[in-house]
Amino acid sequence: MEYTTLPGTDMRVSRIALGTWAIGGWMWGGTDEKTSVQTIHAALEEGINLIDTAPVYGFGRSEEIVGKALHEYNNRRNIFISTKACLAWDDRGVFRDATRGRIKKDLEDSLRRLQTDYIDIYFVHWPDSQVPAEETAEAMKELFYEGKIRAVGVSNYSSDQMAEFEKFSPLHLSQLPYNLFERGIEAAETAYCRDRNIALMAYGVLCRGLLSGVMRSDRVFAGDDLRNHDPKFQGDRFRQYLAAAEKLAELARDRYNRGLLPMAVRWVLDQGAEIAVWGARRPEQITPVRDAVGWVIGDYGRRQIRKILNQTITDPVGPEFMAPAVREA
Repeated sequence: MEYTTLPGTDMRVSRIALGTWAIGGWMWGGTDEKTSVQTIHAALEEGINLIDTAPVYGFGRSEEIVGKALHEYNNRRNIFISTKACLAWDDRGVFRDATRGRIKKDLEDSLRRLQTDYIDIYFVHWPDSQVPAEETAEAMKELFYEGKIRAVGVSNYSSDQMAEFEKFSPLHLSQLPYNLFERGIEAAETAYCRDRNIALMAYGVLCRGLLSGVMRSDRVFAGDDLRNHDPKFQGDRFRQYLAAAEKLAELARDRYNRGLLPMAVRWVLDQGAEIAVWGARRPEQITPVRDAVGWVIGDYGRRQIRKILNQTITDPVGPEFMAPAVREA
């Protein structure tokens, strides 16, 4: 495993984090607690020491499972938890709420579900245009200086939004969607993080499974699976992305003797992200992690990847469909 020390802290975390959105079940067709706990333990055994979760992942279920798994593993001091605040939900759905009161409530609920008395990395899950940046940032800063959280992060913030947040609070990490198929943050956000010494934590590195190496055109997504609503998985676009994945898999095999999945993760790490979030919900999905570390893609590989993407994807689309609603004023 590769490790990095987070800027402004003494936390040395694995460059691959375990993502637990799917473990929560919501928008992923359900969950199985026993298998999920085994998956978390398998990740820890592979050297992954950073677990990323959020209250909205299964409406508390993911955090509860992570808490159970870490309690059973019994090594909390050497394991780092990343979770989030500022998404609320009711009968109408999920919406943003970055008020001071929501942040404090979310923290207490997360501490209880995770069976811990501090959070290592705490993110504002989505920016909230209905709340002044000062209110949100000041609330996060207070938690940091109180020792309830060890690092302050923002998620899905633009470079301008990060700059405004930094006027009122330290900022250690930024979590953003980034993968071979979704590269919108390269326009401004990656440069901002680099220039400000903010650790970039990339999520969605496998693009909802499109870069897993096992996605097929006849795949059926059950129940509330978010891919039923993802434009990448519809019609001609789906065929384009599958064609790209097939070509990328050939490159990974012929050039690096690896699968597409570890090459996709390696690409994110080589592009400057300090951490790549690897989502899994079965123990066997952890095994390829060892093929993603200890090497680099190199200039030739990057050129070939750009060539493949330019040749196969003529109608690209980003991850914007995942954005939650803004509260009504």
